[in-house]
Parts: sequence; structure tokens; C-alpha cells
Amino acid sequence: MQQHEREVIGVDDRVSVSRAIPLGIQHMMSMFGATVLVPVLTGLDPNVAIMCSGIGTICYLLVTGNRIPSYLGSSFAFISPIVIIGATRGLDAALSGVVVAGLVFLAVAGIIRLVGTSWLDRLLPPVLVASVMVVIGVGLSATAAGMAFQTTAPDGTTAFYGLGAVIAAITLFAAVIFSSAGGLVGTVPVLLAIILGYVVSLACGLVDFQAVVDAAWIGLPAFRHPVWDWGAVALVAPVALVVVIEHIGHLLAVGEIVGKDYRPMLPRSLAGDGISTVVSGLFGGPPTTTYAENIGVMSVTRVYSTQVFWYAAGFALVVGGLCPKLAALIRSIPTPVMGGVSLLLFGLIASNGLRMFVTNKVDFGANRNLMIASVVIILGVGMETSGISVPLGQYALPGMATSTLVGILMNLVLPMPSSEGAQKAAAQKTRRAGHVG
Repeated sequence: MQQHEREVIGVDDRVSVSRAIPLGIQHMMSMFGATVLVPVLTGLDPNVAIMCSGIGTICYLLVTGNRIPSYLGSSFAFISPIVIIGATRGLDAALSGVVVAGLVFLAVAGIIRLVGTSWLDRLLPPVLVASVMVVIGVGLSATAAGMAFQTTAPDGTTAFYGLGAVIAAITLFAAVIFSSAGGLVGTVPVLLAIILGYVVSLACGLVDFQAVVDAAWIGLPAFRHPVWDWGAVALVAPVALVVVIEHIGHLLAVGEIVGKDYRPMLPRSLAGDGISTVVSGLFGGPPTTTYAENIGVMSVTRVYSTQVFWYAAGFALVVGGLCPKLAALIRSIPTPVMGGVSLLLFGLIASNGLRMFVTNKVDFGANRNLMIASVVIILGVGMETSGISVPLGQYALPGMATSTLVGILMNLVLPMPSSEGAQKAAAQKTRRAGHVG
């Protein structure tokens, strides 16, 4: 099969409306499943979450000056505290914690703006950033594999799902083949693969249209409004500090993929996430965060234009906020279809981490680099795929955050030979020169 050289559409590039529409739909559908799952698990309204993801992404693009291509969807880190508060004090009380979590983002953004971002180069050298990227991608592998190959019985047990595995395989290979094509097909391989997987699922009788039939064409979602509760604030808001670590990892991953140094824009990026979370909490939605799924889409398509994210956000706003039938139609996509696509998207994030090792000339002959990468990757991936987190009172530190903190500690403690220090400075200089170019 002939390999086509795909066009690279840069962050500031613009495409025609006829191309922007399918590219925007592709991003919206990639985030849809995870964004809907969080409100389903917490008891919040899924359509509100979809709508707020669109509004939040628009806020993020405005705050960052349209310079960082990212999509914001529901954050999984807040599920446990929201469920606890919802069961004891009510979901409206939990929303007050969501709003304050957004204010925590803004406070951290303000502090970083005052102290600068030069400390990031010391705390997060290329070997650590690349390792965290691998953790982000591979850490999601269990989720993708479960979606692709397993089904859940009414009693809660899981089992291998043969037909689902076939559907996932068809979707996965379709995405790979489409991504190798040229022209428009090569820029929307995920969307085309989802459509093909959906058609095959339809032929196999796996699509249930009842919810689509029952949904109205036009209607507003069920908004909720926060009721102030100090207990909810104390339990929910501090989780934002954990998500800050996740946010930094995602921002560095985006920068590596698009070829830009986004470290100086970290305060703006965090502020955009904070405003998005505040808005979501005010309307009755969950906290938001940047999405790995959409980072994977950028990696496979090489389309980085922020214009496309405006379209994605607009579609989410309309689908979640005005048209329940369209939202129900998208939710009718069988899980194995999204699992097949996710296997590719999450794998590409990990692959970009491996590429970063190469492009930054990380020397694995140096014991220091070898130790940091080994511990961060195995600790992070092991915890993420096993569902293990470190309990901190009423909170829990997930695998990615734990491995990042351990990596930072190792980077500060392990001695750096003078020759290795020179290599590090040269690598950082080369990276910055490449980003400027």
C-alpha cells in the first residue's frame, strides 16, 4: 500500500469550512464517551456536561489567545468526592466544590505567573516529560482494551466479548488505513473509522435506537446550580491540585506534538481550565480538564489548528445544550467502536513520548536518566492500569500524578555529573531553537 505524506496544518493555519466541519466533529466525537461517563457516574446531567465542555473549550481558547490547541472535557479525578458529597449533602452542594476547584486553578495560575516558569526546566527535564507522556498513553491502555474486548454483565462481572472485539478490530484497522491515506481522508481518519464501525455494529444489531427515538429534537438540558457548602468545598476543591499536575503533563505533550514550547503559557492554560471549571459548576456540570483523546487525534491527523477546536466546541454546545436527539444518537455508538479508536489514540500519545526521548537525545547510557525513566514509567503505568491510587485522607493520588511527583523528586535528588549537566543544557537549547524555528 502506498504511503501518502500527510499535510501538516499548523496551530495558526486556517482551513475551509467544508474541512473544518468534519475535523471539528471528529474531535467532538473523540471526547464524547469520556465526557458523558463522568456525569453518568456522579449523577449529573450528561447533556449539561457536553454543553459545558463546549463552553469551557471556548473559554480556554479565548484565555490562551487562540494559541494552544486543546479540548476540555469532564475530569475523572473528581468522581469520588462528587459521589461522596452527592450521597450525603446533595449534588447542588457538590457543585459549590466544583466552582471553588476552578478558583484553585486560577489561584495556581496567578502564583505561577508571579514566580515565572523557569523552574519547569529544572523540575521537568526531557527524560521526565517523555516518561510522563508514555504514562499518559500506556496508562489508558487498560481502559481502551476494556472498551474494545470486554462486556459487563448485569451482576457487574466482565467477560471477553468476541463480537465486540471484531467490531473494535475493524474500527482500529480502518483508522490506521484511513490515516495512511492522503487528502481529506487522511485528516479525518478517526471520524471515518467511527462511522464505519457504527455501520458494522448496526448490521450486527448492536445499536439501540430507543433512546434516540425518545429524545426531543429541541430542548435545554437539566441545569443545576451550586448551593454553598463548606464540607463540599473542603472535599472537592483540593483535587484541583492533583489535576494541575495532569494539566502540565498534557500541556507539555501538546507542545511536543505541535512543535511549540508552551511552558511560558502555563499560567494562561491553567487559568483557561479554571474558568472552564467555574462555568461548568455554575451550570451543573462536572469539573473540566484537557483531554488525552484529543491530543491523540492531533497526533494521528497532524491537524493542530485551533480553528478546528472552535468548531468542535460549537458542535458540543449545540448537541448538549439544544438538541437532545443528536446527543442520544452519538451516545448510541457501541462501546467497542470507541474502544478500537482509543487503542490507536492512546498508543500515539505514548509513541510521541518515545519520540521525545529520541529528539531530545536522552542518553540512556547515563544511569540517572535510566533510573528516572524506569521508575516513572513502571510506577505510573502499573498504577493507572491496575486502578491503584495513593490514599491521602479523603483524597486519592492517581498513578500519573504519583509517578510525576516521584520523578520530580528523583530528578532533584540524583546527582548529575558535570558532563551530563552540559548535555542537558545543550538538549534544552536545541529544543527551544526547534520550537522557535
